[in-house]
Amino acid sequence: MATQDWSEHIILVELTDDPDFSDELNALYERLEKDSAKGKNVVLNFSKVKFMNSSNISLLLKVRKILTDNNRKLLLCEISVQVWGVFLLTGLDAIFNVAEDTPSALAALQM
Repeated sequence: MATQDWSEHIILVELTDDPDFSDELNALYERLEKDSAKGKNVVLNFSKVKFMNSSNISLLLKVRKILTDNNRKLLLCEISVQVWGVFLLTGLDAIFNVAEDTPSALAALQM
């Protein structure tokens, strides 16, 4: 997982496909639980993700909850057609904020 502190207030995560996807989201969740990362917004780049299962969805919702509980934002970007289909079928498209690409997501968080 390529996780970087893009700025003082934004964490950028470039997710990879399973089996690492779950580990990456768990690591992000654990980081967000720590006080040092609670004030940060998150951008999740899905460009390398080709498949999502129910476990992945559960972890995404868990990350979203900790961020919203701390009044922080989560933006997803570069979602493939296959993964976007999962979002549409499960109704996640109505829950998550999505940007077309990483620069757009980062710009949206800075406004």
